[in-house]
Amino acid sequence: MFLDCGRKPEYLMSLHRLFQLSSVLRSALTLTLRRNIGMSAVVFNKAKELDPVQKLFLDKIRDYSSKSKAAGGIVDAGPSYQKNMSEEVAKLQRLFGGGDLTKFPDFKFPEAKLEEGAK
Repeated sequence: MFLDCGRKPEYLMSLHRLFQLSSVLRSALTLTLRRNIGMSAVVFNKAKELDPVQKLFLDKIRDYSSKSKAAGGIVDAGPSYQKNMSEEVAKLQRLFGGGDLTKFPDFKFPEAKLEEGAK
C-alpha cells in the first residue's frame, strides 16, 4: 500500500502518460490512413478503365476541342450564325458606347485629392 500525500503513484502517472500518448498516436494514425486511402482511391480510379459513358463524353469533348482549334472559333458556324453575331455586337456597341467588346475593359481609378483641414 502507498501513502496518500496528495500525489499519484509513479505507475499511475506513467499509465496516464501512456494513454495520452496513445490518443495522440491514434489521431495521427487516423489522419495518415485517411490521406493514404484518399490517394489510393484516386490512383485506383486512374488505373482502371473508364466507364463507357464517361469515355464517350471525354472523346466528344476532345473531338470538339480539336475541331474548334482547327476552325479558329465556333465549330460548324454557318453564315446565319455570323450574321446574328455581328447584329448583336452592333447592338451592344450602340448601347454601351462602342469600343472593343472582345477585350476586357481597362479600368483607371485616379488618386483622390485629400486636403488637410485646419486644426
